[in-house]
Amino acid sequence: MLVNQILARHSGIRRHAVTVHLAFIGLQYNHTMTFLDLLDGAELLAQSGNPQVTGVEYDSRRVNPGDVFVAMQGGSSDGNRFVAQAIAAGAVAILTDSGQIPSATAWATVPHGRRALAVLSANFLGRPAEKLAITGITGTNGKSTTAYLLESILSAAGRKSALVGTIEYHVAGKVLPAPHTTPEALELQRLFRDAVDAGASEAVMEVSSHALAQQRVYGLCFDVAVFTNLTRDHLDYHTTMEEYFSAKRILFAGCGARVPRVAVLNADDEYGEPLAKFCKGGGSEVVSYGLSRGHFHAVRLEVTPRGTRFDVVTPHETIPVTSPLIGRVNVYNILAASAAAFARGCNSDAIKTGIRTLARVPGRFERVDCGQPFTVVVDYAHTDDALRNLTGIAREFVKSDGGRVITVFGCGGDRDRSKRPLMGEAAGKGSDLVVLTSDNPRSEDPLGIINDAIVGLQRSGARYKTQPDRRAAIRQAIGEATAGDIVLIAGKGHEKVQTMSGGSVPFDDKQVAADVLREMGYEDASATAGVSA
Repeated sequence: MLVNQILARHSGIRRHAVTVHLAFIGLQYNHTMTFLDLLDGAELLAQSGNPQVTGVEYDSRRVNPGDVFVAMQGGSSDGNRFVAQAIAAGAVAILTDSGQIPSATAWATVPHGRRALAVLSANFLGRPAEKLAITGITGTNGKSTTAYLLESILSAAGRKSALVGTIEYHVAGKVLPAPHTTPEALELQRLFRDAVDAGASEAVMEVSSHALAQQRVYGLCFDVAVFTNLTRDHLDYHTTMEEYFSAKRILFAGCGARVPRVAVLNADDEYGEPLAKFCKGGGSEVVSYGLSRGHFHAVRLEVTPRGTRFDVVTPHETIPVTSPLIGRVNVYNILAASAAAFARGCNSDAIKTGIRTLARVPGRFERVDCGQPFTVVVDYAHTDDALRNLTGIAREFVKSDGGRVITVFGCGGDRDRSKRPLMGEAAGKGSDLVVLTSDNPRSEDPLGIINDAIVGLQRSGARYKTQPDRRAAIRQAIGEATAGDIVLIAGKGHEKVQTMSGGSVPFDDKQVAADVLREMGYEDASATAGVSA
């Protein structure tokens, strides 16, 4: 049984078939090593040459003299097209998954470029991931908040940790921008190297379905793996819900590594039970959580606009917790983080303190307060399920004052079109007024995206307006609000740019909302925030 008896973390990695298998000695960031040492543990088809190498890169524009260039096939581009550029920049060896022997003095061919990149990155940087207890969090919604909660609990337990996720990366006291929820293996190992050098013993990661399917986390040993939920999203990439679930399941199967020691699973999600059977069959210890069932569940629940209070029931004790975060979705996030923290050996005091002290997560039910008599909230909700949760929280928020829920949202371009009417219907059913606008239209016509979503809005019977200019839509929604109302600006959350056919332009929902409020004559005030997902 889990809980107070936490087993020592296993850090060994199972190696796949290789043609070289050399002893490895831990090395620091700036160093040289031989090409053969760098290839230790990689799956090789053929290899030639053994120069000294001083770095690893997979982007030919970043190659420096002495580097190994990993030429790998990607979803939108093929690094094998840039081998000549890498050699011209000074690459001393080429590793390729093209099946062709490159015109280079030293080279290696591999069956899978990303797996090879993961092995080479870990080797060059001294295998820092093996020095960290890594908790991976996957699911459609709730990953970011759960990750922030767990990081806060680990800090309360006196542990240094790194955080890798959608909003930003936290490493050694530094906050770094996050271009991807889960970065490529090279960037990930660099983050881990910095974390270990700064004294970190833990890492908390959001692990996206794309990263799992593409094997960006190949070779990482996750001590704890958390599943939050699975709802419709990313079907432009995964095609079906079954494929989407299969990608998420990779985290619990082990990706080029052993299975997680502990799997923390949402018992209330329809995919929780089949995932539990899968994990038990693979040898992981399963810990479940849910609102009223599971190893970790909630009793004496009180959710108010000012925060959340309840008792976390665990297999060994009951922990009273209070949180500034509001909404039932955050009860799930708190339960998931509590179970993961317990799996990592944190005591009840650390769990209570960590939950209490996390006041906000950027772009998650984040309030914009300029002294106006109504509430303005920015949130990342960008699926129909997330919109239902968001508008449900908002309805509870305004119920006592009889206020209205006014929602601004759009749908992303170049993504699953079939979810657009579902998002429209969810927003309409939960709102008194919807202003349908653009999100990140990317290469698509914003009006075409709006037309897809209108179908669901009309089905909901809600009052709605359309305004493709997102700034104008935010201004329109705030202009409609009166005392006691809540304006939800959904979809982009923490994002600082808007991506359109001509490229990305600076755009921050929170800043735009504050600008509109100031234009209306309200005084600026420091934003206060809670969290929704």
